[in-house]
Amino acid sequence: MTVPLIELCAVSRRYDEGPPALNEVTLSIAPGESVAVLGPSGSGKSTLLNLVAGLDRPSAGTVTVDGVRVDQLGESASARYRRARIGLVFQFFNLLDDLTVADNVMLPAQLAGTARGTAQRRATELLGTLGVGRHASAYPGRLSGGERQRVAVARALMNRPALLLADEPTGALDTAAGEDVQRLLTDLHADGQTIVLVTHDLALAESCATRTVHLLDGRVAADSAVARVR
Repeated sequence: MTVPLIELCAVSRRYDEGPPALNEVTLSIAPGESVAVLGPSGSGKSTLLNLVAGLDRPSAGTVTVDGVRVDQLGESASARYRRARIGLVFQFFNLLDDLTVADNVMLPAQLAGTARGTAQRRATELLGTLGVGRHASAYPGRLSGGERQRVAVARALMNRPALLLADEPTGALDTAAGEDVQRLLTDLHADGQTIVLVTHDLALAESCATRTVHLLDGRVAADSAVARVR
């Protein structure tokens, strides 16, 4: 039996006296899966992603990722965990405008103590594979939205993470650029990358994911495999 890469057990998260953002969520994700988390605004999607990333802690329950009890980590240990095991892709790219594309991509490796030469070779490989190698010496502001998202994915993959987390990765893109990122995520999953994707876009979920998890009012309302058209 495959050991889950991600395991949430009876996880709840409350921020105030109102309803919980997550309410006793139990969820397992195996290595190599691509899972889309769907649901209306306020359903708990981003809260779930933040708990898996170690950016937040549950009020109750346990979060285990790649053998690490993420809910028990302190601030410094959480940062090390993200550097070693997690790649993060955000809706608005979060690239540093005063660094070149190559330096943006190398940043996670340098923070992890990787030698600059080794980081440069890895960055060159990733940027070439993702089709933006010609922009290595450019600054992010000179790139299109789709190109910046490709650079953000390269940065997320820099330290060879076990898990790629993507929060609305096409939300700030036009249709053509969104389709470009959609193909990129599909290709990454085909190469074996485990992906958890938060999105409002059902078409993106159906094209990139092998499984969808629907959240409603902080609970799992549905969990099903994505049907593929043959």
